[in-house]
Amino acid sequence: MSKAVETSADQSNPQLKQGGLFNRFLATVEFLGNMLPHPITLFAMFCVAIVIFSGIADWMGLSAIDPRPEGAKGRAPDGVIEVVSLMSAEGLQRIVTGLVTNFTGFAPLGTVLVALLGVSVAEHSGMLSAAMRGMVMGASKRLVTFMVVFAAILSNTASELGYVVLIPLAAMIFHSLGRHPLAGLAAAFAGVSGGYSANLLLGTIDPLLAGITTPAAQMIDPTYQVGPEANWYFMMISVFLIAIVGTWVTEAIVEPRLGKYNPDEASIDLSSNNIEHLTATEKSGLKWAGVALLVVSALLALTIVPENGILRHPETGAVAGSPFLKGIVVFIFVTFAIPGFVYGRVVGTMRNDRDVIDAMSKSMSSMGMYIVLVFFAAQFVAFFKWTNLGTILAINGAAMLQALNLTGPEVFVLFILMCAVVNLSLGSSSAQWAVTAPIFVPMLMLVGYAPETIQAAYRIGDSVTNLITPMMSYFGLILAVATKYKKDMGIGTLVATMLPYSMCFFIGWVALFYIWVFGFGLPVGPNSPIYYQP
Repeated sequence: MSKAVETSADQSNPQLKQGGLFNRFLATVEFLGNMLPHPITLFAMFCVAIVIFSGIADWMGLSAIDPRPEGAKGRAPDGVIEVVSLMSAEGLQRIVTGLVTNFTGFAPLGTVLVALLGVSVAEHSGMLSAAMRGMVMGASKRLVTFMVVFAAILSNTASELGYVVLIPLAAMIFHSLGRHPLAGLAAAFAGVSGGYSANLLLGTIDPLLAGITTPAAQMIDPTYQVGPEANWYFMMISVFLIAIVGTWVTEAIVEPRLGKYNPDEASIDLSSNNIEHLTATEKSGLKWAGVALLVVSALLALTIVPENGILRHPETGAVAGSPFLKGIVVFIFVTFAIPGFVYGRVVGTMRNDRDVIDAMSKSMSSMGMYIVLVFFAAQFVAFFKWTNLGTILAINGAAMLQALNLTGPEVFVLFILMCAVVNLSLGSSSAQWAVTAPIFVPMLMLVGYAPETIQAAYRIGDSVTNLITPMMSYFGLILAVATKYKKDMGIGTLVATMLPYSMCFFIGWVALFYIWVFGFGLPVGPNSPIYYQP
């Protein structure tokens, strides 16, 4: 949601070349991943399994004592949570009548599509690409590694941009500076994929995850809401951590091991490997897009900064629970669409409303797979909630954690590690969270942690192993770019290069999480509590 290291050292290690322990591990991951069906098929199978298991659990009398206080909304009079079978006439009726509304009411669907409409204007006008190129190519030689990783992290706002534009560009820049091109490729891949969840701005991933976290939290607290901004503070500071760690790994571990680059290893003629600098028109476009962004930001600030701001909470006057935060997706749309159109007008890529509509349409046409995935994921989430299985599993799981005395902050190490391992085979961020959130969000809420904190921890595990799994959707593209510079590049070589990033990101990001949340007691986002108190 990168790999490259096996140079002369690898060639002198026949065990690694022929299938040593590490390569066997990689082969096992790839084999197990290939055994899994497509995520859409997987969710369809999960839906069938939930229906069957609910009937069996109901027949067995599976239940749990409701931990909520007497009189709480949704609590049964006898205080017992029982399984609701979908293998019954009532269950079938509920499935048939709810199939459409489960899909249309699935929160991430609308929020992601609305945010993407705005991002699509900025992307198709060329603004995002030009901004990334300007940041990387304008950096000094001392800062070029840092700027590559930093720009790669920010490129996650438009997912394909980093993979398609920035990673090949980083390899070209390193080569032009006399450095190993695969080190540039690895640095960019580390930022784009390993820093997947981090960003200075809210992107499409934020409302997507929040939309899945909210119904999971509502299994315990029916009124609980998680907004797209829930992890904003932590993800902003994470950008600088990943950029610093990624820079250090590149320059201290990866590049020295790669050694001096031999152009004879390339599969293409590198003499034509030219870097396109920003034109005067593109620079002018970026300047006016920046002006537009400042104007939009100032107008938005007028609605929220003054005490009588029209987008503050109408009753309390606070930012918490205000229309501004509830409608943050609209502002993501605006802050990308308007500067993107201004840039397009200046450089000539967008002249009128039709060009804007075409850009939005192209992005929507690429979302077909996502929409199909959402349909089945929405059914799974709804079925899981209807049956009460998630709540019962969460209550029993929380009781087990308490019995093992695993209710302190250390529980998050195990949770993040589990998410990282699952991510090796189930690479889709939304797919993995749709499966795990209904179980782990209620479970960790019951031992005292807020959904916002739980979601932030998940995002760490979901990111750090993107680098080392062949199941990552862009892995083949990265390998294809790498083979231009090293014609015998293989999966094992690529994964081995990226493994140091994955390990260091895990250690550094988990440490930051504990220092930020439990050391300083800082919220992971605006008005995001650390602990859950019923």
